[in-house]
Amino acid sequence: MESSKLKLILASASPRRRELLGHLKVPFEVLSLNVPEESSATDPAVFSLEIAQAKGAAVFDQCRISADGLFVVSADTIVTLGTRIYGKPKDRDEARRFLLELEGKTHSVFTAVAVRYAHGGKVDGFSFVEESRVTFDKIPSPLLERYLDTGDSLDKAGAYGIQGPSLTFISRVEGDYANVVGFPLSRFVRETASFLALKHPDEKIWHNLFS
Repeated sequence: MESSKLKLILASASPRRRELLGHLKVPFEVLSLNVPEESSATDPAVFSLEIAQAKGAAVFDQCRISADGLFVVSADTIVTLGTRIYGKPKDRDEARRFLLELEGKTHSVFTAVAVRYAHGGKVDGFSFVEESRVTFDKIPSPLLERYLDTGDSLDKAGAYGIQGPSLTFISRVEGDYANVVGFPLSRFVRETASFLALKHPDEKIWHNLFS
């Protein structure tokens, strides 16, 4: 690796995040470790950020042993309604309960993104949290059961994925659609460009830093 180059690592097993990051057309690797998705925070932005940072730190620490020039990206997405924070449901019954609580209402989706950067013996990084708002229609019982039959609920915060058959009962999205999918790509581009412009001012095109 050239001294100016960085290795981009996505610290997530999510195929949706992998697809979104792939739109940048820069090389990256995927490495996800089993990190408990737990936080004692009651503020949803802090809650999601603490989990995202823990995911990234685990991967960063493992990779840092053998390499410099790292740019590790991690993320966590949660759904909130009022003071209730919804993670991934543990089973079909909990997924049904989540969706019935969200139906006919507008809820928030928070995705936290954390970056850990190591280059030239120095460690730095940045993070941010993006919020979008999603409104559900009332969900007729047959439609709800057909959706649960797909299994789409079980690996997603709030028990739904916006890019799938849940679109049959989502009436409105306010804010970044990609944020609801699980990775606010456009903001990540802006934040990354600003960060790398400070760290590597001689690089006119920040995409060229990744190898």
